[in-house]
Amino acid sequence: MIAAGIEYSATGEGASVVCLHGIGGGDFSALQADLPDCRVISWQMPGYGASEPGDWPPSFAGLSDRLGALIDTLDLGAVHLVGHSIGGMIALDHALRRPDQVTSLTLVGTTPAFGGRDDSFKDAFLKARLAGLNAGQSMAEMAEDTAPRLMGPGASPDQIAEVRDILAQVPEATWRGILECLVTFNRRDDLGAVTQPCCLIAGSEDQNAPARTMERMAEKLPDAEYHLLDGIGHMIHQEAPDQVNEIIRKFLGRVAT
Repeated sequence: MIAAGIEYSATGEGASVVCLHGIGGGDFSALQADLPDCRVISWQMPGYGASEPGDWPPSFAGLSDRLGALIDTLDLGAVHLVGHSIGGMIALDHALRRPDQVTSLTLVGTTPAFGGRDDSFKDAFLKARLAGLNAGQSMAEMAEDTAPRLMGPGASPDQIAEVRDILAQVPEATWRGILECLVTFNRRDDLGAVTQPCCLIAGSEDQNAPARTMERMAEKLPDAEYHLLDGIGHMIHQEAPDQVNEIIRKFLGRVAT
């Protein structure tokens, strides 16, 4: 289905839950199946799937506008946002820009800002993430190398293959553009202004959104609960779907109106 130039899938009826995937794409089908009493909508971020890229490379302001347009077009009112990685950054940013559209936030493997306080980390990150492509790798080859590093030590071969296959489908132009957007994110000093209840889920083996960083973020949010999943890497909702879904179900049961 497509609305406001965004491809999305939807299941169930009830309170609206909008899922925002990470930079490598992502699969929220397990959550959609596990929340039958909610209307669970999973978008394809601009540039992914059949979603129109719009202005490129994107900005967080532009991504918030696109998300807001989708919510308005589907007449969802205020929604529960669930975001993984950059999807969580978009969710946090949107809650600050459009608090009228957001009832709660679930942030999975997400940090409040990208990297350090100067450009050195950003530059090193972009160089490392693009090195393979710049050397002539295909997205499929890059995905083969990257997927295992996104998972915890206990991830199964099938789980790694699932993440690899999703990442391999991302167009190279989308990957490059969304990386340029990612490194601009900084809401570190705005956490105290978040009025919505928040649920943060971290993986102890996540090198992209370190657990200690997420724990400190939870401490700065006015109304937040923090969950740590032991032995889990960055693709938390795909590596530990049952645990993540149980946490989200309980959280939504507390905050849904």
